[in-house]
Amino acid sequence: MAAPENRILMGKIGAAHGIKGEVRITAFTGDPEAIASYGPLDTDRAGLTITIETARLSKNVLVARLKGIRDRNAAELLNGVSLFVDRARLPDPDDEDDFYHADLIGLDARLDTGVSIGEVSALLNFGAGDLLEVRDPRSGDTFLYPFTKTVVPTVRIADGFLVIAPPVDADPGEEEPD
Repeated sequence: MAAPENRILMGKIGAAHGIKGEVRITAFTGDPEAIASYGPLDTDRAGLTITIETARLSKNVLVARLKGIRDRNAAELLNGVSLFVDRARLPDPDDEDDFYHADLIGLDARLDTGVSIGEVSALLNFGAGDLLEVRDPRSGDTFLYPFTKTVVPTVRIADGFLVIAPPVDADPGEEEPD
């Protein structure tokens, strides 16, 4: 199994689907059905590797049959399992503006003036969009920035940095509503 820092999160198994052992998978790939083409997938459970035998798109999730899983009880035990692939097994992006989210971790985060404000320590998503977590090396504090083209206008993976243009508060004296 690849070291955790060399693995790319491809999807997460959700609830069982039906009684014949199928599961729902939320895929984090551009084409959700592509997750089935990567062969055996590593998981976040020690010693568990998952192979997707068949998969079909159903609304916003993938319904998949997994090798060795043939009943609902076995499928239910996999709920919440994360699926990973070794970074070396993925093709390099075709365009310099394309990248894998994992490639952002460790990049120097700079203001447009060139001043470094820290290092990208995580890319998070709590349901309302991607957030970059930047850790200030001096204080150890972390700051979250929306990962949008407006706030992060430049990403230079090969050069080891990205540019952050922090959103400007329209009225810093205005209080938050209760």
